[in-house]
Amino acid sequence: MRLNVFRTYKLFIGGAFPRSESGRVYQVTDTAGDWLANAPRASRKDARDAVVAARKAFPRWSGATAYNRGQILYRVAEMLQGRREQFAAEVAAAEGLPPGTAAARVDAAVDRWVWYAGWSDKVAQIAGAANPVAGPYFNLSTPEPTGVVAVLAPPESSLLGLVSVLAPVIATGNTAVVVAAEPAPLPALSLGEVLATSDVPGGVVNVLSGRTAELAGPLAAHQDVNAIDLTGAGPDPALARELEKAAAENLKRVFRPRAEDWTAGQSTDRLLAFLETKTVWHPMGV
Repeated sequence: MRLNVFRTYKLFIGGAFPRSESGRVYQVTDTAGDWLANAPRASRKDARDAVVAARKAFPRWSGATAYNRGQILYRVAEMLQGRREQFAAEVAAAEGLPPGTAAARVDAAVDRWVWYAGWSDKVAQIAGAANPVAGPYFNLSTPEPTGVVAVLAPPESSLLGLVSVLAPVIATGNTAVVVAAEPAPLPALSLGEVLATSDVPGGVVNVLSGRTAELAGPLAAHQDVNAIDLTGAGPDPALARELEKAAAENLKRVFRPRAEDWTAGQSTDRLLAFLETKTVWHPMGV
């Protein structure tokens, strides 16, 4: 008789798969309350390690050509599609969806990666400008990535929602520290395995699982995190307010939580949310 081999889920930090330094895990169940797996419960130190990895990866990722970033995001979509059955099963268990609906959500997540991959080398055309000035100068505004972005994944959409908040962050040249949805982290942890085999440089995306409130606070207050997406704090307005206050200490960009239909078409709002604008004056030849 063949024994079933249970999967061991781990964090994804700096391109590697460590267990939590604390050694803690927590039980993940499906919507019926049945046990699915033990997920690592990341600590404050794991969060700090993830920020270090993201900062180290930022120069290379932000310095890559936008076209190259688009190619890599497209490769993520290819690899995600190749593991469609696994992700459909994880999404179905996490969200209590019928198999067909779960598979459709995975397909939508693949399409969303492709959509953002296509925008990688086009966003500068809608976010930049040649500005009219009164003088013999060229005045050009160009978008640049903000830096390290902390992303709190939405708890109600374990894969499609996660992709919707993560892909635009890295498509524009930022690096990310993702806090997976606390009740349903398994698709996010599996996505780390996809990213590791998709040409994404180590540290560009780091995935933590555990208690959202425990991890979000240190990330919001971290002086080397440049921006934070509070989408995953939406169900807890008090937590979102506390995180906004902590983020104000180093003037982080803050994307406030809002109700969203993750199955609806995407806009460019999230692409523009974590971009800075650099304006250059250059004398005009006479």
